[in-house]
Amino acid sequence: MNNTMSLDFSPDFQPLAARMRPEKMSQYIGQTHILGEGKPLHRALLAGHAHSMILWGPPGTGKTTIAEMIAHYCDAKVERVHAVTSGIKDIRLAIEKAKDNAIQGFRTILFVDEVHRFNKSQQDAFLPHIEDGTIIFIGATTENPSFELNNALLSRARVYVLKKLTADEIQQVIDQALADTRGLAKVKFNFAPGVKEKLCELADGDARKSLNYLELLNDMAEDEGQGKLITLERLMSVVGRKVNSFDNKGELYYDLMSALHKSIRGSSPDA
Repeated sequence: MNNTMSLDFSPDFQPLAARMRPEKMSQYIGQTHILGEGKPLHRALLAGHAHSMILWGPPGTGKTTIAEMIAHYCDAKVERVHAVTSGIKDIRLAIEKAKDNAIQGFRTILFVDEVHRFNKSQQDAFLPHIEDGTIIFIGATTENPSFELNNALLSRARVYVLKKLTADEIQQVIDQALADTRGLAKVKFNFAPGVKEKLCELADGDARKSLNYLELLNDMAEDEGQGKLITLERLMSVVGRKVNSFDNKGELYYDLMSALHKSIRGSSPDA
């Protein structure tokens, strides 16, 4: 069953944030107002039901992960389109794949990242296929859908608002990564007093950012006998790097740095 949207790399070379994507509901942290036990979306997922929706929230709040979990619980195929790099041709190709899936007895979730980047005609291209059930449309956006999306699309998809994670939830994300074998369970960390709390604060409600910071700390710190010592100075040396020349969110910088460190380690046994 092809219901994942992960990167085409082996797990060892995936960024920590990609490796730690929840595989089941119990691993998902945050957004309890829509995914908490007994909430409508939670009940729908456990029952294997899905409906078209818009997921609106800041970066790192779990939009892509929710789409992946819906596919998992609903046993659906996934087609992914990124509005920044895709056009009408890509939309048509995804729709054709969805039609093929239907012939084979599978539902298709069409996940559109940064959906607000599509113009009116591109957004309109989804409408008949949402109407006839060819696709379950899930759009992710960081912008207010009321201003950026067509009324026709909004009328066919329920809008869910995702919130920044709290500092406590970010700490749960970090602790999960430190304990999970998919993450850094094999590594011993020694956080100086208050440093983990500072890391949670600096992540600013963005789970992906917190894991990117943690991964860079892992890559850069040396084991000093009692584990990798993470001091405030070391944390700030990671967080305080200038990233504007790479991208305005800062995420690409950390992904590139992580990939570089993994590449070095993979090519040299002494790296």
